[in-house]
Amino acid sequence: MKFDAPASDNPIDRLKVVGQPVDRIDGPRKTTGTAPYAYERHEVVPNQAYGHVLGAGIAKGRITAIDASAAKAAPGVLAVVTTLDMPRLEKGVTNTASLFGGPDIQHYHQAIAVVVAESFEQARDAAAMIRVGYAPQRGRFDLTAEAPKAELASADSGAPPQEDRVGDFEGAFAQAAIRLDETYSTPDQSHAMMEPHATIAAWEGEKLTIWTSNQMIAWGKRDLARTLGLPAENVRVDSPFVGGGFGGKLFLRADAVLAALGARAAGRPVKVALTRPLMANNTTHRPATIQHIRIGAAPDGRITAIAHVSLSGDLEDGGPETAVAQTKLLYAGRNRLTALRLAVLDLPEGNAMRAPGEAPGLMALEVAMDEMAERLGMDPIEFRVVNDTQVDPDDPDRPFSQRQLIECLRHGAQRFDWSRRAATPGQRREGRWLLGMGVAVGFRNNLVMASGARVRLDRDRGVTVETDMTDIGTGSYTIIAQTAAEMMGVSLDKVTVHLGDSSFPASAGSGGQWGGNSATAGVYAACVKLREAVAGRLGFNSAEAEFVEGMVRAGNRGVRLGDAAGADGLTAEDKMEYGDLAKRYQQSTFAGHFVEVAVDAATGESRVRRMLAVCAAGRILNPKSARSQVIGAMTMGVGAALMEELAVDTRRGFFVNHDLAGYEVPVCADIPHQEVIFLDEVDPISSPMKAKGVGELGICGVGAAVANAIYNATGVRVRHYPITLDKLLEGLPATM
Repeated sequence: MKFDAPASDNPIDRLKVVGQPVDRIDGPRKTTGTAPYAYERHEVVPNQAYGHVLGAGIAKGRITAIDASAAKAAPGVLAVVTTLDMPRLEKGVTNTASLFGGPDIQHYHQAIAVVVAESFEQARDAAAMIRVGYAPQRGRFDLTAEAPKAELASADSGAPPQEDRVGDFEGAFAQAAIRLDETYSTPDQSHAMMEPHATIAAWEGEKLTIWTSNQMIAWGKRDLARTLGLPAENVRVDSPFVGGGFGGKLFLRADAVLAALGARAAGRPVKVALTRPLMANNTTHRPATIQHIRIGAAPDGRITAIAHVSLSGDLEDGGPETAVAQTKLLYAGRNRLTALRLAVLDLPEGNAMRAPGEAPGLMALEVAMDEMAERLGMDPIEFRVVNDTQVDPDDPDRPFSQRQLIECLRHGAQRFDWSRRAATPGQRREGRWLLGMGVAVGFRNNLVMASGARVRLDRDRGVTVETDMTDIGTGSYTIIAQTAAEMMGVSLDKVTVHLGDSSFPASAGSGGQWGGNSATAGVYAACVKLREAVAGRLGFNSAEAEFVEGMVRAGNRGVRLGDAAGADGLTAEDKMEYGDLAKRYQQSTFAGHFVEVAVDAATGESRVRRMLAVCAAGRILNPKSARSQVIGAMTMGVGAALMEELAVDTRRGFFVNHDLAGYEVPVCADIPHQEVIFLDEVDPISSPMKAKGVGELGICGVGAAVANAIYNATGVRVRHYPITLDKLLEGLPATM
């Protein structure tokens, strides 16, 4: 099915099942421990052995020798495969660094060996016996030091790097009545998901099956086949449940490759889970940024010039953190400049982490907007409202499909009691605590991806949906079941959903905030085809047939849906593909984030007291699971603001705090009650579901709202995250 015109009325609009706050249908399995996560797939293949991955002890250089003799002779060891046993493997399409093979080391903890043994402990102990000789080389590990060598980069692969300009920024900025010129920075951050990267691999002749934890099944299958030199049809990837990914499991990683190589060497199935240090240093992370923002405005608050240049680092052939994406679209302003600069670093690969680009970009832009509002003597909300735009500022002929940003801010201000905020920082106290409120805009582009599904109707078993879409804790099982139930006119308990298997039709996968809308649109397409098959079998006009309460009706005839399926059942398969609507309309999601904090006047300890997100993100397919996504993202935003930071050893090139003891993330005691409001919105430009993404919108802007609240409480402006107490202490007002 091709979606190339705005959606008209369709069965989803009935909202009998879709749009309802349905409990997750996979909830009982997760709460009883029966949901099959990758490392615990004991039943899928017998006689599983254990693999342990050894990472490089240098960040750049060459391996001169590997002595694995002691490891091979250790008790229980079945096989040892080292990086010198083979040439460098082909890189997957989505990999920046090689996952295995050859003597050259590109980053610290790059996989150099896997040991397979009867038990995990035996494999781990034997791996420690491997002796590796290195010829280290000088590496580049400090973003600030490498900044002078950074070059312009492009956000789009294959596009020429350039500054994006509209009008004359320099001239307009020089003439602006009120100006801001500041630099902000965000640190390297880790995904820190609960479930590690994990895989079980088994060979049957030349055919390989992996049971793994991966967000994008089709990508994983393609890149695993490419890396191992196998025909794609010889690879099967199965990942029905993913215990968190946040972008860290979008791409093929070393656990899958080394489980496969270890299984081939040992002649039996092998399971591998990456340790926490390897998750931080061997896989991917959100790269640090240094962001230079300049804003010029007239006395009435209207922006006349805005520039945002972001610097980040990555390995050779890597890409930049696209932290200026929102600045191109969020606020009006005739004269504009945005650019990305990339420094080559020999740190582990930088890549997608929840809301890549906008999440760190808004941590800078929305603080700059707060600072500019203060210089203008304007309320921060009013400053943003004055600079709202209903069209793409770079292309005024291209309107937003829906844009309720002002409504998000106005509604949030009323709900959060924004009028109680003190305009002058440091004025509100509660005993030893300084109180402050902050606001920031949330913005995330809406992306759509082609997505397929197969739907089967049986006489007795109801409707079965198969798609390789994944559930990474987002509620995919439930919203896909809701879509099929709505389309086929059956109750939710009559729908069975199977996900995460590469033998199913390829879906959008889980990433980029495109998964829910795109995957359900693919199910919609398959259900349309199934409805046509049912109507054809019954001799009904498919355009007039109604599917309601388990019946198919046309005119004065009605047939039970199961009877229409017949003894053999009916199966339909289709995918949703997209035309040029995304080029003709700017599709984005918006939020107003409000935060109240308390800061200890003596110690600088910051505590978040209240949080509110007001979101405009198209039709909300399931308010309960959507709220869960947003509050999880808001929690990540608090972590980014106050504590999350991968500390870089700039001498040896690795992340020092590479476990959950040293890498701090928010815990329950850090997070207050979070309120989430979804504005009533449908977006017929997006898909037949009229939905958009919401999960990543929840993190965008939260960090800045926290930072702005801390400034309002203390009068101390911190422009370099995380906002730890040492950055506040010197500037705190005198204690009473």
